[in-house]
Amino acid sequence: MLRVFVRRKIVAVGTVLVLITVAIGLVAPLIAVDPMRMDVAKRLTRPGAAYWFGTDDLGRDVFARVVYGARLSIMVGVAVVAFSFFFGMTAGLSAGYFRRLDNPIMRVMDGLMAFPAIILAIALMASLGPSVTNVIVAIGVVYSPRVARVVRGSVLVIRETAYVEAARALGLTNVWIILRHVVPNCLSPVIVQGSFVFAAAVLTEAALSFLGVGVPPYVPSWGNILSEGRLYLQQAPWLVLYPGAAIMLTIFGLNLLGDGVRDLLDPRLRGAADQPKNT
Repeated sequence: MLRVFVRRKIVAVGTVLVLITVAIGLVAPLIAVDPMRMDVAKRLTRPGAAYWFGTDDLGRDVFARVVYGARLSIMVGVAVVAFSFFFGMTAGLSAGYFRRLDNPIMRVMDGLMAFPAIILAIALMASLGPSVTNVIVAIGVVYSPRVARVVRGSVLVIRETAYVEAARALGLTNVWIILRHVVPNCLSPVIVQGSFVFAAAVLTEAALSFLGVGVPPYVPSWGNILSEGRLYLQQAPWLVLYPGAAIMLTIFGLNLLGDGVRDLLDPRLRGAADQPKNT
């Protein structure tokens, strides 16, 4: 891992950006004031020593709201990855290993993937209602089929290998074979997919909140801050500048980190990453 980071500086940049976002989210109560505290007398104050990122139309500290927005984005990203891993891996393992379940399970997954991600998420949020939990469920349902397809593709290859055939010949149960031989050998592509699901979850949560169908308006979210700030774009451009930059840098860092994880776990790409670059 260290060799990949040393050889590819861009991966190190992505890792640093992600770690900064995670650190800010973890220490949010220590470095920022209450993001809900209002001071209408100081509404739309320009960025300065008192308010680093300025204030919004209700006098709330934009820096505090952006910092707490990082905490929400990281929480949603982690929860969506866990949700999609659990249901996506369960569906992918069942479809790939048991031939009778392949067609019905994957047709359901194909049906979910037929809808654009944001449209399906909006439809689910319209039926579930605005809350952080419902956002996690909606985004998790959207991205679980993508994990399922990756897992199924790996399982289709693994179940035909000699060591799986030998395990069957020894009379081992299907559950033991899946847990002992199949799951460990299909984790690499799933981990790579998880890094991109994390980035997509952060972006989708911001998009849902911006459209007004995500987390409730009072929750400090990057999407909510952008949605409120667009009404004052000419008068107070900092309301969209800072949350927009936070989204851009976080997604950029997650994508770079995902590329590094892919290079690390793929033997073919790992060999290329280990080679020194010609200058």
